[in-house]
Amino acid sequence: MPVTAADLVAAANAVVPRISQTEAAEKIAAGALLLDVRDAPELEASGRAQGSHHVPRGMLEFRADPASPFHDPELRPDRPVVLHCASGGRAALAGKLLKDMGYGEVYNLGGFKDWVEGGGAVVEPVDKGM
Repeated sequence: MPVTAADLVAAANAVVPRISQTEAAEKIAAGALLLDVRDAPELEASGRAQGSHHVPRGMLEFRADPASPFHDPELRPDRPVVLHCASGGRAALAGKLLKDMGYGEVYNLGGFKDWVEGGGAVVEPVDKGM
């Protein structure tokens, strides 16, 4: 039987703990990386969490692998990672992927709105002018 997107997200949610904005802020203050996995147009439209690092979900495997020529040094298996996307699904999938790749501490904040509604600081989108 084929696996659905909902099945994949449910499996990811089973292994990647969901945390609140307050818990995320505490982990970030202790050195965790806040990772935004939304696509660039989403950041341009809504802004981003202050201090967040951006890697689109489609590039995560390559950016997270130290052996890849596209490796991002901010991503280290020994550094806790707090992920978010727009609503939490991509963050869950990205979290499971990181765990599968050997990352020890991975958390799902959920969506950008969870960061904002929890009182997290935001860098506003760039005004493209008229």
